[in-house]
Amino acid sequence: MLRIASRVFNFLLVALLLISLESCKTGKSVAPEPDKKMHTAEIFTENIPVTDISFEMVLIPEGKFTMGSPEGQVNRKADEGPVKDVELDAFYMGKYELGWEVFELFFKQNKELFQTLDADRLNNIDAITRPSPPYEDPSYGMGKVGYPAISMSTYSALVFCKWLSTVTGRFYRLPTEAEWEYAAKAGTNTAYSFGDDVTKLDEYAVYYKNSNNQYAKVGSKLPNPWGLYDMHGNVSEWTLDEYKENAFAVTESKNPWVKPTVIHPRVIKGGSWDDDAKTLRSSARIASSLKLQKRDPQIPKSFWWNTDSNFIGFRLVSPIVQPSKEEQKQFWQTVLDE
Repeated sequence: MLRIASRVFNFLLVALLLISLESCKTGKSVAPEPDKKMHTAEIFTENIPVTDISFEMVLIPEGKFTMGSPEGQVNRKADEGPVKDVELDAFYMGKYELGWEVFELFFKQNKELFQTLDADRLNNIDAITRPSPPYEDPSYGMGKVGYPAISMSTYSALVFCKWLSTVTGRFYRLPTEAEWEYAAKAGTNTAYSFGDDVTKLDEYAVYYKNSNNQYAKVGSKLPNPWGLYDMHGNVSEWTLDEYKENAFAVTESKNPWVKPTVIHPRVIKGGSWDDDAKTLRSSARIASSLKLQKRDPQIPKSFWWNTDSNFIGFRLVSPIVQPSKEEQKQFWQTVLDE
């Protein structure tokens, strides 16, 4: 019995040695099985000063991609073309959709929390106007701890980004539509980051078919190839761009951005827990409208909250090359009409 075991062991040892030698000859390693591919991502963690709250940002490499969808893609709309070759600088993007834990630091008016910061930073934080109280629970009772923040206007999301930039000392903003789509596709040219097979969507997305009529905790499904979670579904996400049906035909090819001149329409991406599969496609585009405030009885309606957008949140972006103070000032003047 021991003799047989010894022979088996020696046979396996020789086999492994031959595989190793063959690998050395060819200069190639043995390829992993297709369904076990490993995707590595460079991540940094932002710790918000004087709190125990943090969030993760994933490096999105500079590169080129085809923006929009080909004419043959199922459920394609005309505003998703003509397809456009786009080049983007590198940036960091939120690994998850922004959660309530971070957003509530901003809108709950808890200035006293940051009293230990240096005087200049504290003064700049205090100078930022905070949201008025929402007309009703902005989470609609669907959950807060671990869940994505929702129901804010683009203005509110952008003022939050200015506040966060001031608190942390690192520049944060919303992604442009091009940045969002580039990160969502993650090197693919299919309808979804996992391919065209819609039957796989349950593994990657919270949407109408499986959501039980509410959003889920962030990261509850599989990530895309670049390590980003919920790029398809859970909540739709604001971008920096004003919506134009013919945007791809009129924007630049390098770092395109349709700068906003109106409150609506803005581009929303990704689809949500309340959307069908077709709206979750990487290239699908949604235009915001005044209907998002339909049930707000206030006159004038809130600049901060949208009573009818319990399916919209956002995700943070931070450029690798940080803009100068003057460039940041100009940016906030542009997007917040300061």
